[in-house]
Amino acid sequence: MKLVNLNLPSPAAQLAGDEALLDGCENGLGEETLLFWETRETFVVVGYANKVATEVNIAACAAKGIPIFRRCSGGGTVLQGPGCLNYALILRITEDGPLRSITSANQFIMERNRAAMQTLFPGSEITVSGHTDLALVTHHASRVTSRKFSGNSQRRKKNFLLFHGTFLLNFNLPLVGEFLRMPSLQPEYRASRNHADFLVNLNLPAEKVKAAMKTAWNATGELTTVPQSEIQTLVAQKYSTDGWNLKL
Repeated sequence: MKLVNLNLPSPAAQLAGDEALLDGCENGLGEETLLFWETRETFVVVGYANKVATEVNIAACAAKGIPIFRRCSGGGTVLQGPGCLNYALILRITEDGPLRSITSANQFIMERNRAAMQTLFPGSEITVSGHTDLALVTHHASRVTSRKFSGNSQRRKKNFLLFHGTFLLNFNLPLVGEFLRMPSLQPEYRASRNHADFLVNLNLPAEKVKAAMKTAWNATGELTTVPQSEIQTLVAQKYSTDGWNLKL
């Protein structure tokens, strides 16, 4: 598996980069890849089928100049910013392999990611919660609490899939409640908790998480060819347009 740290000039370009790498592999022009990126900007990303007005405090975003983007995969709405580490996996689908369906792919990838994060917290419990969340479990007397530190989603094509997500490392968590509404769909383990009570930072440097993921996915060789032209086209025609970002 190839490895790339893709630091592009804008959130729109970063989101386009995930899709462009998937398209390249599907068209026979790329290899399985583990991608990392971080951002200095604060912005909202809604899932492919999300309704912006339902999931986002649009007025608060407008007042503070927080842009809203839409990704090509499903899942819920997230707030991104400094202290978040994003990753993407581009993986080959085989007819009899663990990625052959949405459900089996979720289970296979999330368990490997969970095991990678568990190596960083040997004295704590990391679980796969909901369908594609990673949560840190804490015990207080007889009370057990699971708090989310990573959300993930996938997009599938015929021969390859994109599986991407975010790790909360040192993010300004109070901002989430300022710019996002309570999600319209919630996993059972959330138990109607507000954002501040539900989310948790890992308080780890990005390089430690990257190293654990690189080991888990045996990502060694560097990806040397990035589809810059395709990324620019996707930004211009899709990720920088209200027609895509604010639809529904």
